[in-house]
Amino acid sequence: MINLFSSGNNNPAPKTETPVPSLIPESNITKIFVVEDNDLYSQLIQNELAATDNYEITIYPTAEELLKDLYKNPNIVTIDYNLPDRNGIEVMKEIQHYNKDIECVILSGQDKVEVVVECYKAGAASYIIKNNNAFVELGEAVHKVADKIKQKNQVSKLQEQIIDRHRYDKIIGESAAILRVLRLIQKVEKTSMLALITGESGTGKEVVAGAIHFNSNRARKPYVPVNMAAIPADLMESELFGHEKGAFTGADSKRIGKFEEANEGTIFLDEIGEMDMNLQTKLLRVLQENKITRLGSNKETQLNVRIIAATNKNLSQRVREGKMREDLYYRLQGFLIHLPPLRERGDDILLLSKFFLKGFCERNGMPQKTFSADAFKAIQKHPWPGNVREMKALVERAAIISDTNVIDTEDMIFSQEI
Repeated sequence: MINLFSSGNNNPAPKTETPVPSLIPESNITKIFVVEDNDLYSQLIQNELAATDNYEITIYPTAEELLKDLYKNPNIVTIDYNLPDRNGIEVMKEIQHYNKDIECVILSGQDKVEVVVECYKAGAASYIIKNNNAFVELGEAVHKVADKIKQKNQVSKLQEQIIDRHRYDKIIGESAAILRVLRLIQKVEKTSMLALITGESGTGKEVVAGAIHFNSNRARKPYVPVNMAAIPADLMESELFGHEKGAFTGADSKRIGKFEEANEGTIFLDEIGEMDMNLQTKLLRVLQENKITRLGSNKETQLNVRIIAATNKNLSQRVREGKMREDLYYRLQGFLIHLPPLRERGDDILLLSKFFLKGFCERNGMPQKTFSADAFKAIQKHPWPGNVREMKALVERAAIISDTNVIDTEDMIFSQEI
């Protein structure tokens, strides 16, 4: 470990590095959270499940206490339907909103068919009625769900093995959601089909667009990114399609636009939902025919351009609001790739924080730093409204603020606290 301080008495002692347990569970361990307000019943549940060595069990008396610990990423949660602070369906919905891969088993004293059906519709893996046979049924149900999770993980690992991660080294993550994105990139990069990348701001849409281009057969040709939201409406047509000399006041010479600049390669139209309505008809024609007409000219120019678009907007909503042509909306529905928000990427949050910290220290000639266990917990709990972009900024700020080689919670300024 590198000490940032000399041994002189005037300098504060460095923090010791706190070991941080891996947030990725052992493959043979199933992490089970039990939320049950009856102490005796919760003990009986624990006794039943503890008979299996591969279960790690934690008991919670209230839903609120359970929900505060979701960042620990359990595999299975058993939920008493009638909790003092909310019912089982409400708890299950909050769990699924946090991480839809967490499996939920409901235990209830109610045997009404409509309640059972409602729980299964809401996503319960199993519904156990509290009777004399409940604990045996619970053990069997949890065993089935645990086997299902293990099989799913094995499939994900096999699928991951066929992805050449060296080709996608700028896309950091091992979550199922990111592996799905990588598999979609692998499929579409082999074609010239229009790709539409959706996702919240800061999720990495431009990184994915670059991965598609630079792993395609156009990789040695131009890659031209265009931020549609950053170009004034009165300049957009000239920027995209170019203009002839004298086309308008100030047009002293001919200029090719972004589409011609990207000929034989790829143009990336970021924030496509921000495009002015008046230009959408011209863009639709380019998408359909790969032809452009420079401003001030009657001559068409045939192009061979791969188009990738991205948006953080709900395009169907933009159509309903009259801000996007319906025919353009359907034309953009080529090959869809949706990027998950950071809060839904599980342990990728930990991987990304370490990646950004390592890179920042290396680029700035700083001794390598790490995070304390409490800092990792704070990172896992934060909702990351700004996604990966927000995390990168936070990590770099924390690296500068920290006076030691261990970044703690007081060194981190989250965006909502500014």
